[in-house]
Amino acid sequence: MVVAMRNLSFPYVTIETARTGTLRNISSVEEAYEWLTLYWPKHSRGERWSAAHQACIDAVSRRGNPVIVQKAFIEAAKEAGIYFNQQKFLAQVRKT
Repeated sequence: MVVAMRNLSFPYVTIETARTGTLRNISSVEEAYEWLTLYWPKHSRGERWSAAHQACIDAVSRRGNPVIVQKAFIEAAKEAGIYFNQQKFLAQVRKT
């Protein structure tokens, strides 16, 4: 994508990277687009990946917004098995 991106941030989404045990917070349309295009697991580029990718493009061209990108990115991350639910993790830690 050649279009310069404006600052389109959203509350961060945590994903697991290809490195086992490494987490990454994604908090903007630009970061989401970068991860979707450059680092996303190749075998996990399904319908939700396509929707998230398109949401990024729409947000940059002012047809969408960061909240839509965040929601689509979360769904794509869940589909790919890389979504890290911090609240669930913290609840499990507190139990131990």
